[in-house]
Amino acid sequence: MEPIVLAYIGIGIMVGLSGMGSAFGLSFGGSAAIGAMKKNESSFGQYLLLGALPSTQGIYGFVGYFMLAPLLTAEISWLQAGAVLGAGLGLGVVALFSALRQGQVTANGIAGLGAGHNVFSISLIMAVFPELYAILALLVAILIGQSVA
Repeated sequence: MEPIVLAYIGIGIMVGLSGMGSAFGLSFGGSAAIGAMKKNESSFGQYLLLGALPSTQGIYGFVGYFMLAPLLTAEISWLQAGAVLGAGLGLGVVALFSALRQGQVTANGIAGLGAGHNVFSISLIMAVFPELYAILALLVAILIGQSVA
């Protein structure tokens, strides 16, 4: 096996897991929004904003690819390939779980809004906490890429 194959496995894991997490997280928020619309249609904008938050983890996987792409050459070393694999695995797993949990937080916020409670601001703040770890994982992936470039 060539080192470039190992690096591309890391990229695939990073983009795939972060995208999967976002898809699941978005479906949690979307399902909650549909249920809440039955009770309170007037808050659709708030449902939409909360429900869309888990999409960012998929974007982080995409950004991670662009930040690591300069390493993806035919001359990549085993050290660089291992670093890309590690960065991809780290970001992918963190983004997956971050998006899943963020989707659950936003779904609960949407359900509260649908029930007539004034919880939009609180829900938005609480949904940012799982996001923080995806941001940190992206920063670590970028730093790993820069350290072996």
